[in-house]
Amino acid sequence: MSQINKLKIFNDPIYGFITIPNALIYDLIQHPYFQRLRRITQMGLSYLVYPGANHTRFHHALGCMHLMQKAIDVLRFKGVSISDEEETALYIAILLHDIGHGPFSHAMEKSIVENVHHEAISLLFMNELNIEFNGKLSLAILVFKGEYHRKFMLQLISSQLDMDRMDYLKRDSFYSGVAEGNVNSERLIQMMNVVDDVLVIEEKGIYSVEKFLMSRRLMYWQVYLHKTSLVAELILTKVLKRAKELNLMGIKLPCSEPLSFFMNHRITHENFDSITLELFSQLDDFDIISAIKSWQKHDDFILSSLSKMIINRDLPKIKVVADKQILEAIFPLQKQFALDNKISIAETDYFIFEGVVRNQAYNNEAEPIRILKKDRTVEDVVETSDQLNLGSLSKLVTKYYICYPKSLL
Repeated sequence: MSQINKLKIFNDPIYGFITIPNALIYDLIQHPYFQRLRRITQMGLSYLVYPGANHTRFHHALGCMHLMQKAIDVLRFKGVSISDEEETALYIAILLHDIGHGPFSHAMEKSIVENVHHEAISLLFMNELNIEFNGKLSLAILVFKGEYHRKFMLQLISSQLDMDRMDYLKRDSFYSGVAEGNVNSERLIQMMNVVDDVLVIEEKGIYSVEKFLMSRRLMYWQVYLHKTSLVAELILTKVLKRAKELNLMGIKLPCSEPLSFFMNHRITHENFDSITLELFSQLDDFDIISAIKSWQKHDDFILSSLSKMIINRDLPKIKVVADKQILEAIFPLQKQFALDNKISIAETDYFIFEGVVRNQAYNNEAEPIRILKKDRTVEDVVETSDQLNLGSLSKLVTKYYICYPKSLL
């Protein structure tokens, strides 16, 4: 009787060959919950700015697992004890850390699934898979929740210098073509060690850490918070909000069955049960884009206009400034747009709105990046660095924006 070879190899444009370490990881990758990540873009609507940014969360999850393999090899070489069970748990936790992302990620969290964070949904998926795989994910879930006694394992998955950030910066830099985000993940991993059960970076790797933090700051301003990407995601959020509003008013809109369920129900963390999770697992980017294409022709002026903006990339004007005084200009714009299009002032909020964006490359109040000095003492990277500008990376930078249709220019 022939058996499937589960020790497969993926050819990745970032790292070369990525190997699947064992049969359990293969079975998780093959599961429909995970395969769905092939249909969810990693960078949402950023491809409207950077045409190459069409890579998926499937790519990213495999890249994170690959980096975790490298990190485990390095730590074991340096004498850190990691059992086979702990190794597999780390692979599972990092592989599934983003499985709870919905279509276009953050736009979903702010409109259809109300205030349910993707990490909470990831945990729901992991618990469901744990039942299906007869408890084989139990240790991974403990690590993911931060309840396992070995603290450094959670730091590898979720911290200010984890496998997640190392991969998405390098990968998003590659696919967007923004070279400033290309971090040296290989050297960062080679410099890792564990002291008193806490993850540290050896002192000779401090310049790689500085480059990592600077790259993260630049990628946020240049890519993730790029003003066109920002306004595209905001409009997508408003499309979904308007569609849900119409559905709850009894106006049925054409869309897929899973999307229709979320349009017709108020979903919170409290009522996110196994049936809801199964329907969520059937949602991907294609449901959203297909629906928006059909909504372009809807009778509702707001829904059709917003949908056309996304499909045709005819987005509102967005001004990003450091001074929030510009936000005072919003009411005259709303008044003019309401008059021109025969809608109420309240309805102009879909087209003319304000907001704020924040960027902080390094958070002093969060778990620090620790540097292991040559005298074996451990310090926060900000204290160890001789770069004058590294302290400024921990400063929270706030910018304000106002969006309005180009017809008001």
